[in-house]
Amino acid sequence: MNAKRPIVAAIAIGSLIFLYVPSLAVAVFSVNNARYGLTWKGFTWKWHQQLFQNEAILEAALNSLLVAGVSTAIATILGTALALGLDRFPWPRRLSTAMDLLVHLPVVTPDIILAAALVLSFNFLRGFSEIFDLGMGTLILGHITFQISFVTLVVRSRLAALGRDIDEAARDLYATGPYLFFRITLPLLMPGILAGAMLAFTLSLDDFIISFFAHGPDSVTLPIYIYSSIRRGISPEIHALSTLVLMATVILVLIAERFSRFRAAV
Repeated sequence: MNAKRPIVAAIAIGSLIFLYVPSLAVAVFSVNNARYGLTWKGFTWKWHQQLFQNEAILEAALNSLLVAGVSTAIATILGTALALGLDRFPWPRRLSTAMDLLVHLPVVTPDIILAAALVLSFNFLRGFSEIFDLGMGTLILGHITFQISFVTLVVRSRLAALGRDIDEAARDLYATGPYLFFRITLPLLMPGILAGAMLAFTLSLDDFIISFFAHGPDSVTLPIYIYSSIRRGISPEIHALSTLVLMATVILVLIAERFSRFRAAV
């Protein structure tokens, strides 16, 4: 057993290196004085300074944050409500199985199929309302479509861990429905809700295929901008922006972890 520990440790360290070296390389290139190539030509902050002067990148980043923020807020509310509805209300066995299948389907369906289905739906609905013209609105709707399932699955796992004993005990103590939800269920669910929201937000920022199919001329997101800039070479400003996004993500993860520990301690 002891002889296997170095092997397991080496595999774990190798996996971490494989995961984080690309991100570290992007951070290094963001402070490299060379505009192109892999040669180190000195340390500089000019790419970070030029980043805030590049209107195209800033607009794409703002669109990504706007889409991710709005879609995550809506998907978190709908996903949490769906998880509560599936877990806390009685359903016939066959209907419950069908609902579980529908929730898991967007998770396992290839993005290209979901994107094509969304385009067909928007083209059909466009005849009834201009709201479904390709743009920011369809982009947000497309992201909500796949985010709901992820939020629902994360919140349901939290509900399964909590069980129903607490609800039954609160009912025995004459707790009303609103009191039970807002003072007991919702605080206990908050770590799961935050985890689901963070997952949905990250998936939205990272999404390319659905965004590519659902976006319009005025709703270019950062992944789409990076893809279109590959032909002329990725500029160091992109590396600088990626580094800042990575740092912001790490900070959010640390805050969520501290919040989860605080809720567990309480």
